[in-house]
Amino acid sequence: MGKKNRKAPPEKERDVSGYYQLNTKAVDDLVTASPENSPKVSEEELRKYRSGPQIRLKDWLKTLLIKWWFNGAACFFFLWGLGTVVLNWENQLLILGLAIGFITDLMVNNIFRYYAKTPGANDRWMMFGKKGFASLPLNILYGFLLLFCVVSTYQIINGAVVSLTGRTESVPLGVEPILFGLFTTGYDFLFIGMKRMIRRIVDDARRGSRTGAR
Repeated sequence: MGKKNRKAPPEKERDVSGYYQLNTKAVDDLVTASPENSPKVSEEELRKYRSGPQIRLKDWLKTLLIKWWFNGAACFFFLWGLGTVVLNWENQLLILGLAIGFITDLMVNNIFRYYAKTPGANDRWMMFGKKGFASLPLNILYGFLLLFCVVSTYQIINGAVVSLTGRTESVPLGVEPILFGLFTTGYDFLFIGMKRMIRRIVDDARRGSRTGAR
């Protein structure tokens, strides 16, 4: 006799009624979520779920790159670009100084304010951090100060090279955007560092006088 085909026992029916029940509490939590009632998540944990490159630059390096790029662009557009139109060297420097002041006040400082994590956090990278009508003329004067220092640096370097080599038929170190941007940014960092140091000394002196008065 052939073996009879035995049917497999019927599987136990699953109760799927619970699959379609709506979790109203989870929906309410999602709708009413806000920064106040949401749990705190660390920046490192949030970074795991962010798309794009995970390269984070130091604040000072980011500031240096921004300032260097804009100062170099000012040299490129207003010194090189207008060099064939404005032939007088003093007029070229006048235009370049104005350009540095306008770019610093209207573009660079506003970029720093835009990506600051808290209001005023990036004021430390500005010579005149407060935004207002007085900031533009102050930044223009500051732009001329930076330009004077940069031009003096070029003259000192070229004078030293000429005195060592004795060659006067050409300028040893010409003005170009990359090095000009580095010189300008370097002096900018120097003056901002001096301002922060003076402010720290004054604050310490005030704090000491208050402590002595008590």
